[in-house]
Amino acid sequence: MSGGVNFAVFSKYAEGAQLLLFNLPEDPAPSRIIDLDPHANRTDYYWHVFVPRLGPGQVYAWRMQGPRRPADGHMFDGTKVLLDPYGLAVAGQGIYDRQAARAPGDNCSRALRSVVVDPSAYDWEGDRPLQPPAGREVIYEMHVGAFTAHPSSGLTEDLRGTYAGLIEKIGHLQELGVTTVELLPVHYFDSQDAPEGKTNYWGYSTLSWFAPHAPFSSDRSVTGPVDEFRDMVKALHRAGIRVILDVVYNHTAEAGADGPVISWRGFENSAYYMLEKDRSVFADYTGCGNTVNANHSVVRRMILDSLRHWVQQMHVDGFRFDLAATLARGEGGEPLEKPPLIWAIQSDPELAGTRMIAEAWDAGGLNLVKSFPGERFDVWNGPFRDSVRRFLRGGQDTVENLMASIVGSPDLFASPRHRPFQSINFVTCHDGFSLYDLVSYETKHNDANGEMGRDGSDDNLSWNCGTEGPTTELAITALREQQVRNFLCLLMLSHGTPMLLMGDESGHTRQGNNNPWCQDNELNWLDWDLVNRNTDLLRFTRELVTFTQSLEILQGNRFWAATNPDLKGDISWHGAKPGRPDWTPNSRILAFTLEQPASGHHVHTMLNTGEKKVEFTLPEAPAGMVWVRILDTSRILPDDLPEAPSVLVQGHSITVLQCRDKLLK
Repeated sequence: MSGGVNFAVFSKYAEGAQLLLFNLPEDPAPSRIIDLDPHANRTDYYWHVFVPRLGPGQVYAWRMQGPRRPADGHMFDGTKVLLDPYGLAVAGQGIYDRQAARAPGDNCSRALRSVVVDPSAYDWEGDRPLQPPAGREVIYEMHVGAFTAHPSSGLTEDLRGTYAGLIEKIGHLQELGVTTVELLPVHYFDSQDAPEGKTNYWGYSTLSWFAPHAPFSSDRSVTGPVDEFRDMVKALHRAGIRVILDVVYNHTAEAGADGPVISWRGFENSAYYMLEKDRSVFADYTGCGNTVNANHSVVRRMILDSLRHWVQQMHVDGFRFDLAATLARGEGGEPLEKPPLIWAIQSDPELAGTRMIAEAWDAGGLNLVKSFPGERFDVWNGPFRDSVRRFLRGGQDTVENLMASIVGSPDLFASPRHRPFQSINFVTCHDGFSLYDLVSYETKHNDANGEMGRDGSDDNLSWNCGTEGPTTELAITALREQQVRNFLCLLMLSHGTPMLLMGDESGHTRQGNNNPWCQDNELNWLDWDLVNRNTDLLRFTRELVTFTQSLEILQGNRFWAATNPDLKGDISWHGAKPGRPDWTPNSRILAFTLEQPASGHHVHTMLNTGEKKVEFTLPEAPAGMVWVRILDTSRILPDDLPEAPSVLVQGHSITVLQCRDKLLK
């Protein structure tokens, strides 16, 4: 940037371009307008101009003149102020009006603007993206704002809901045993893209793929959010915690044909978005009005540049791709066997070692959980969630699917190069019920969203344990708490990479709302009073994570071999009697033993989802060893296990035993 700044944007069909320079981030009008000469300031499809004596902190935006012919896919509007698709920071949130970007006429006084940033002007103090741990990661899916927004966080008001606020609470993540945080979208998003009176809080409404969300920053300067985000990453790395971003490259905040003109649409609508044969109609495989044309050559390069920026300049360690199946569609929406974007990501040397996680489905019905292209991509394991929920709820024909989930879901991975850690196991995530609501509600209660109950899934595979919602009945409360422990137990004892949802460790409730995407309130905010009050659940979760992370058999990234009559394997299956699993349609029990003689680890788990207690006969312990009770989800503090050939497992509970040396018991 020595001596000035070079500005450049892509627009194949534009007929004119203006660069707008602002003295202050929320000035109603630019202090200077530079008209680009189509002969001197255009090379092929790129408009560019070097402006001397400018530097970091300069606020700017664009206007593009061109044809407005929806039938040809062109949506140019020279009255609209546009964000730079490659802008590294965004300013103007105090004046922004989404409706002004949609309505006819000049919106300059109410438009967002980009900011010039020097990405090299930061002292990382030797920080680098972290190497993955030797064993499996424990992922904690969280919302940056909601983590500390609640007054009970104890933070000052200026820190609540910010990157800096998250830094103050890193100790909670360390105590929980988290190795990785997965942040809901932090790319700058449109908070106004929501029903009237609501806020787009989760952030799946992107406006800039290179800029951190400024409202999450306590530093209100135009470049402050960039450095505060990096401060957060650096602090998490110092605590040994990796950072994964939930990225939304499948759709943008510009919605459908009647949506606002904010950035991409005003530069090159026909390139950035998939269009139907009728070019005035946006293809919608996302349920959000538009679908990014990710395999267009220019858009593909832009997504790659965005990923590289967050790795190289912001030091993040990985990405979770929202509705990633859309990225495997061609420009006409057809599924591609080898989508160029996915293979470009897979082969990019600058992204080597960066964790890539796919939410491998989209709203158009394309489900690639079993066949997502690109061998290095991990996948959110929806079938794991469903099999665990069905078994603990007590459905029919649930045992065999649960068994596949416990061993890392090898049925989902076609390539012999795939490994169990590529299965991201979860029982809850931001979409759907929180864990406590999963055991407290059988139907969604989404009235607060103002969408007449049309939003959120109707198929939650939940069980309210006898009554819907809050209750004063102690027996139901106890059963719900027991079921919460059951879910956590199966999550952590299964092979693969476990993912916890923020707040599940403390019994967070969304009051039955299974889609509070537009709620900037207690439905999403982590209540730190609950964290401090529900100490039994928090302690159980911490100790469960510590115990399972200590088992070498769960830390090895290879699929297990099952014991058979001729060969001793890693896992053996049982029912109430050793070696005799019950696979009948109505079966409510299962037991399994994990064995790794080299490390001395022998762990026996017994599951009973029926109402009545069941007596399980134990497999014989190795010579000189005895089974010891590690946990019993029907008890807050399990007592020692008396030496006996069998164990009574209470209804709706899980008991876990481990072999110990008789002399050390």
